[in-house]
Amino acid sequence: MSARVACAILAAGASRRLGSPKQLLPHGDQPLVRLAAECARQSRATACAVVIGAHADAVRAALGGLPVEVINNDAWSEGVASSIRTACAWARRSCCDALLVALCDQPRLTAFHLDQLIGEYEKSRTLTASRYAGKNAVPALFPKAYFGALAALRGDAGASALLNGPASVSALPWSDGEQDVDTATDAQHLRPESVLARCMRVGPR
Repeated sequence: MSARVACAILAAGASRRLGSPKQLLPHGDQPLVRLAAECARQSRATACAVVIGAHADAVRAALGGLPVEVINNDAWSEGVASSIRTACAWARRSCCDALLVALCDQPRLTAFHLDQLIGEYEKSRTLTASRYAGKNAVPALFPKAYFGALAALRGDAGASALLNGPASVSALPWSDGEQDVDTATDAQHLRPESVLARCMRVGPR
């Protein structure tokens, strides 16, 4: 049975290691944050939002014209947990069955992968994660039963403890998750690829 899934892209960080807003780095013909938002919008998610914080005005401008909600996280300096809490509160307001959390700094994110996670959740009705680098990680889908645990997160640790703890997790292998953008060296690996081709690619590279 189809589930009502809220998909939130986390894009509130200050990019301190990079030294400039990673959300705005160009990848193909769009900045990373817009690419991630496009992937969410092209997926089967019922509702889509981007959580912003640091560099809020510039990131909001980069999302201009997209039919996604843009949500301010005033506590962004605390770390990623504050953005997850913000996304969780939005998912509750959206009356969705589950929250799919993704990041703006994984340039190989696709709508296809997000749909795979949604499809797996519809079968298992349990925590559903991407698996790479030897652990379960985001993008990951959290059923409504876990919203309380998400709302209790603090600091910069994210939801790794939930995804790699004792709870049952349905994990989908996704080696593309190993590429993210944290440093200037990472940024040099971004490739000039069309945003539409990136979001809609549906098979092996």
